[in-house]
Amino acid sequence: MISARPDHAVGPTALRIRLGARLRRLRQARGIGRDTAGWEIRGSGSKISRMELGRVPFKERDVEDLLTLYGVDDDERVALMSLTRRANAAPWWQQFGEVVPPWFLSFLGLEEAATLIRAYETRFVPGLLQTEGYARALIARSCSGATPSEIDRRVEVRRGRQQVLDRPDPPQVWAVLDEAVLRRPIGGCEVMREQIEALIEAAARPNIRLQVAPFQSGTPSAPGFPFTILRFFEAELPDVVYVERLTGATYLDKPGDVDHYALAMERACLEAEPPERTADILAGVLADAVSRSR
Repeated sequence: MISARPDHAVGPTALRIRLGARLRRLRQARGIGRDTAGWEIRGSGSKISRMELGRVPFKERDVEDLLTLYGVDDDERVALMSLTRRANAAPWWQQFGEVVPPWFLSFLGLEEAATLIRAYETRFVPGLLQTEGYARALIARSCSGATPSEIDRRVEVRRGRQQVLDRPDPPQVWAVLDEAVLRRPIGGCEVMREQIEALIEAAARPNIRLQVAPFQSGTPSAPGFPFTILRFFEAELPDVVYVERLTGATYLDKPGDVDHYALAMERACLEAEPPERTADILAGVLADAVSRSR
């Protein structure tokens, strides 16, 4: 049986992860090593590892050969080959290739596939929670040479990412925001007022938990830069840490690295105000934004 998690609104990265996990379980159930499976598809054990982690597209011929090696019956073979074809479909963000940097493409897929997204943010509102006005002002500020059309396209990518929050099975989002994120006047008072209102609404959603690290909390033990930790439906898959730089990004999935960032996230949560205080804090920031706009 394929995982019972529904396929609606699930992108190809999530489907690749699901297919890879199923192939791994089939291989292990037969007691077949990665090198043996790799030989069967004219590849190597490392190729099997990448396939089972959902890191690469699947060739239908390779999947067919593996299913034969694993002794999969006809009904399950049909279902898995159908999953293979859907996993190889072009993702929605492919149409934005001219404005999405190559190093960000992997994150788009991982974010869409994640069931738990933990974010520590020191500079800006996380992309999943940005209003259109805030996103537009931020993109215009960070991409000074971008044309209005390019800015529009980048805003569309932000909006596309946010669709995961409206799925029937949305990911859990847990974000810790430095107070500076709320006080930094991106786009002016009116834009910030709308953004804070949107955060208040977001914090009330059952799948979103927001915490604020206030200025008076002193020097935080978390890193002084933002990072995101992604967890997936398949328990066998490692968490992935995403750290963005000015001209690229780092993806970490080794247990030692992930544990280091998970501990930093836990410390940030403990040092921030508890989630039940978030609405009051945001209301105070909103009142300040309204008074400045008068």
